[in-house]
Amino acid sequence: MKALIVLLITVIIAVTGGFVLLNRSQNRQETTQTPVNTSTPIPDEKAIPAGRQVDIKASFKIVTNGTTRIFTDSKYHNKSKDVYIQLPDPGIVYVKKKGITWDDFFKTLPMKLTKDCLTTGTGQTFCTGESGTLRFFLNAIEDKDLLDREIKDGDKILIEFK
Repeated sequence: MKALIVLLITVIIAVTGGFVLLNRSQNRQETTQTPVNTSTPIPDEKAIPAGRQVDIKASFKIVTNGTTRIFTDSKYHNKSKDVYIQLPDPGIVYVKKKGITWDDFFKTLPMKLTKDCLTTGTGQTFCTGESGTLRFFLNAIEDKDLLDREIKDGDKILIEFK
């Protein structure tokens, strides 16, 4: 009977420890993302001032070594009147002026992007070389000249380093 009680206590301690470790792991993953500032009102397209209605929408995604980059921090939002992203969906690019290229868009953000290197807003650098390759995709087709392309309505781009 004494052995059964000891075994039961051991199982309870092991299960509790497992839950604590799992919870800590999930909390660490959640804290690696930039917190969203909920105190600032979130504009929607209808709230955009007259003369700034969206003409072109495109989407972008950046993945480095399997990690999808997020752009929820306000330092990335509404940096230009001609091309910008907003908090409600920071993966959507809004273009207000014809002739805007992907390079024009990325130059508005606090990061640096060339055909060979990406330096993120947090200062991480990913350059084509021994550690991986920086690749550009436009509408699921690899395009080494993506940065020079004009942003078109419905474009979907992926920038990937692996």
